[in-house]
Amino acid sequence: MSTLTIAAAQFAPVDDTEANLATIRTAAVDAAARGADLLVTPEYSSYFTADIDERFVAAAQPLDGPFVSGLQDIARETGLALVVGIAETAERAAPATPERFRNTLVAVLRSGELAATYRKVHLYDAFGSRESDRIEPGDPEQLPVFELAGLRIGLETCYDLRFPEVTRRLAAPEHGAADVVVLPAEWVRGPGKEQHWRTLLTARAIENTVWVVGVGQTPPVGIGASVVLDPSGVAVAAAGATPATLVATVDTAVTDAVRRVNPSLGLRRYDVAVRTQPGGAAHP
Repeated sequence: MSTLTIAAAQFAPVDDTEANLATIRTAAVDAAARGADLLVTPEYSSYFTADIDERFVAAAQPLDGPFVSGLQDIARETGLALVVGIAETAERAAPATPERFRNTLVAVLRSGELAATYRKVHLYDAFGSRESDRIEPGDPEQLPVFELAGLRIGLETCYDLRFPEVTRRLAAPEHGAADVVVLPAEWVRGPGKEQHWRTLLTARAIENTVWVVGVGQTPPVGIGASVVLDPSGVAVAAAGATPATLVATVDTAVTDAVRRVNPSLGLRRYDVAVRTQPGGAAHP
C-alpha cells in the first residue's frame, strides 16, 4: 500500500509569465511546509488572458524555455514534484493559417527531471469558445502517466473531463493503470457550470474507482472549486472560489477497499479505442 500527499493550488494566472512563476513558487513553499509530495496548478498557469488569441502564441515557450526551467528550479528547491499547465510553442503553421500554440501539462519530479508531458486532446470548441482556432491538438494516442512515490499519476486537461474515455484509459489496468488522475482546468464560469464540474469529476472517480484531483482557475473567468475525490466519489478536500491551496493524502489502501466492494473496473465488457475521422485522421 502507498500514500501520496497532493497539494492543489487554485489561482487566476495573469498575462505575465514571471508573475505566474512567482505565484507557483509561493504555493510550492506553502505546500512543502504542509507535507505535500506533489503540487498541481491550473490549466494555463504560465500565461492567461480571457481571449485565446495571438498573445498566447507570442507568450508560448518551448519545454526547454525559461518557464519550465523555473519550474525545475522550484521542484529542486522545495523537494516537490509539480504538474503545471503551460502554453507551449508549437510547430510553425503552414502559410496563410493562424499561428498556434500547444495547451500542455508538464510533470516535473523533485529532482527537476521532466517526467511526462500531455498536450490537450479535446479542445474547447463549446459554449461559444473555439480553442482550435489557436491551439494545436494533442495526439489522441498519448498515455500520460508517470510514477511518484510508488503511485501512478495520470494527466488530463479541462474539457477532456467531458469525455469519460480519457479517464477510463488512464485508469484501466491494461492501459495507464493510474492510481490518481489529476486534471488542471480553466473551467469557465456560466449557468450550471459549477454543477457540471463537480458532477463530472465525481463520476470519473466513481466509475473508475480512482482518486481524482481537479484544480481550477479562480474568478474572474474560472470557477475555482478545486477538489480531491476518493475512489468512491467522496470529497476529502474542497475549495470555494477564492485563491487557496488544498492538501490531501491519496491512499491506495482506500482504493483497494473500494474495489473489493465495487469491482466495476474489472467487470467491464468493453475497451477504449482511439477514434479516427473519415480519411484516418485522429479525432481531436
